[in-house]
Amino acid sequence: MDLEKLQKVEAKGPAPMPAEVRLSPAEWLKKNLFFSWFSSILTVVLLAAAILLLKNVLGWTFFTARWEVISANFKLFMVGQYPLEQLWRVWTSLLLVSLFVGITYGAKRGISNIMFFSIGAVFLVAMALPFISGASRIWLIGAILALAGGFVIGNMVPFLKKFAGFAWILCFVLVLFFIQGFGILPEVRTNTWGGLMLTMLLAVIAIVFSFPIGVMFALGRASKLPIIRMISVVYIEIIRGVPLITILFMAQIMVPLFLPGGVTVDNVVRAMVGLVIFNSAYIAENVRGGLQAVPNSQIEASHALGLSTLKTTVFVVLPQALRVTIPSMVGQSISILKDTTLVATVGLLDVLGIGRTVISNPEFLGTQKEVFVFVALVFWIICFTMSVTSRKLERSLSVGHN
Repeated sequence: MDLEKLQKVEAKGPAPMPAEVRLSPAEWLKKNLFFSWFSSILTVVLLAAAILLLKNVLGWTFFTARWEVISANFKLFMVGQYPLEQLWRVWTSLLLVSLFVGITYGAKRGISNIMFFSIGAVFLVAMALPFISGASRIWLIGAILALAGGFVIGNMVPFLKKFAGFAWILCFVLVLFFIQGFGILPEVRTNTWGGLMLTMLLAVIAIVFSFPIGVMFALGRASKLPIIRMISVVYIEIIRGVPLITILFMAQIMVPLFLPGGVTVDNVVRAMVGLVIFNSAYIAENVRGGLQAVPNSQIEASHALGLSTLKTTVFVVLPQALRVTIPSMVGQSISILKDTTLVATVGLLDVLGIGRTVISNPEFLGTQKEVFVFVALVFWIICFTMSVTSRKLERSLSVGHN
């Protein structure tokens, strides 16, 4: 009898889903915020606290805060003490980056649209700032045109899609060339670099150069050769067990010891070396976790097809491992970006170091809140953009989704 009932139910098909009940605003408020006397009191108290907090924040932001500390030192916050007569080189670098962002978006679409629209929005907001000079507005208009022109070029030349990675390597080299000079343009010593420009250079170099080193040590730790595995383990465990500030101090002392006599390296390069060493150890552990997530059946299948160990690692294991580690990789990239603020301890003035210098000026005493809010906003915009890009990349590759 039960079997006959079951067969009839299966013949009728799945039961229809219950119709969605739409609540009126009053019903929604009662169900979610005022369903009991305790929730009603809690809602009223929290609402009053939120209104009071919002009133104080908005009052301070628009009426009390001394934002002239930002406008008067805006150049310092952006490029530090970079010579004013050579500032066109920084603007040219910004135009190049905008052009390559536009080309990437036009050629590949995908996750590059977040960077494209974020940079465009930042340029538009910067143009609207009342203290921006006329020359700076012209450069910003040029940067927006470079974004749009790059998009048109990337959209009209399809084969650029295959060379996007090489294009960014070229962009990176050109930016370094314009900022430093390398004997062709007038040299701008790194002790004049600072502000957001220095922060971004340190973060980009730490992320780009530490990635292959980290992958190498991750593979070395997973190697079956005892010497290579031991060297990798010792490197990773020692670096991960030491604070970054210690690595930065050691880089200032140790790097000159590995150079021939008479060769000197400035503080910025030493800080870059320290950040790369530190970040590569953490990336190695992230990649090692990804390597362990690859099933052994994948490796056995590739060997059964006749692939060598090198080809198996490069074409089968690494792509899957790196795909799995995207969230942790982006998290580590955001972390190293924020950790660049520690370079102030070795005499470099990043954007936070500039802020500390500004508030020590007698003219701007008592402006700590304004300066730190501005610096926090700058870091939040960059980190939030990276986070959103990571989430979109995860969705496009179905990382963590069935």
